[in-house]
Amino acid sequence: MGALTYGKCFDPDGARFGIPTYPWRLAPEGMATRRQLRAEGLRPGGQPIAAQLLRARFRRGPLVAYLYLIELAKPVRPMTSRKWSALALAMLARRTCPECSTDAGYVIPASLGMCVPCAYPEEQRVA
Repeated sequence: MGALTYGKCFDPDGARFGIPTYPWRLAPEGMATRRQLRAEGLRPGGQPIAAQLLRARFRRGPLVAYLYLIELAKPVRPMTSRKWSALALAMLARRTCPECSTDAGYVIPASLGMCVPCAYPEEQRVA
């Protein structure tokens, strides 16, 4: 297919890509991405992808954003108290250092695997 250009991204019939395709930022009225739906308090609600947006990139594949029909979108389910508590426990686990078992007050970096004072104890004594 060669390099993806602006003109090749316009396929409202879906002949080239299998589903209707539009250039980036030119979505038709009545369609939105997941993030746009979420900003309006909606979710796709199990509906199939209605269309897609494509943006050409050099040296990598195109950026793709899927579009859903706004009229078929459903309201976002509200968070229950159990979901809030489960989320709070998960965040606490991400902040707890496995070495010293204290709440670091920030998410423990995966690259260190422990809080900064445990990862660099000699630098903490100097300060």
